[in-house]
Amino acid sequence: MYARPSVVRSSARAASSVAAAAAGGRRAATTHAISNPTLANIEKRWESLPLQEQADLWMSLRDRMKGNWKELTLNEKKAAYWISFGPHGPRSEPPAGEGKKVALYTAIGVGASLLLFSSMRLFAGGSPPTMNREWQEAANEKLIEAKSDPFTGIASEGYTGKGQIQSPPKSA
Repeated sequence: MYARPSVVRSSARAASSVAAAAAGGRRAATTHAISNPTLANIEKRWESLPLQEQADLWMSLRDRMKGNWKELTLNEKKAAYWISFGPHGPRSEPPAGEGKKVALYTAIGVGASLLLFSSMRLFAGGSPPTMNREWQEAANEKLIEAKSDPFTGIASEGYTGKGQIQSPPKSA
């Protein structure tokens, strides 16, 4: 019913040796230099390569870089540097005229908001009745009668501020 420990250990050793042999075989396969035609002109071809080929090339370069770097060819070093730090993907150059397009759309947005603001001001009614000096003086008197904020506000002893008054006197 139960497996003997020696059998389990021997099968585990066999599985690990098979995995090590497979890894060693892969490692041995990637120790040869990548062909020059594959790496030639990689700067111009990288964006047009299918994603799978990009991944395969990068993985083979990565495996080559795990070894001694003195064994890398000059093209492999250049390709590895360009793939890692070149102006592609998120580091690509912005398209020509992008700054002008951003400035134009910003100007259009600011112009539209100014137009909306000015039209609202043009068609808005007058100021509310509470925005005249007489109303605000009456509000000050009510606050004093109610002893509002007796320590630092309008009802405090020696208060010298304007209170609620913020508008000029009502014109006739």
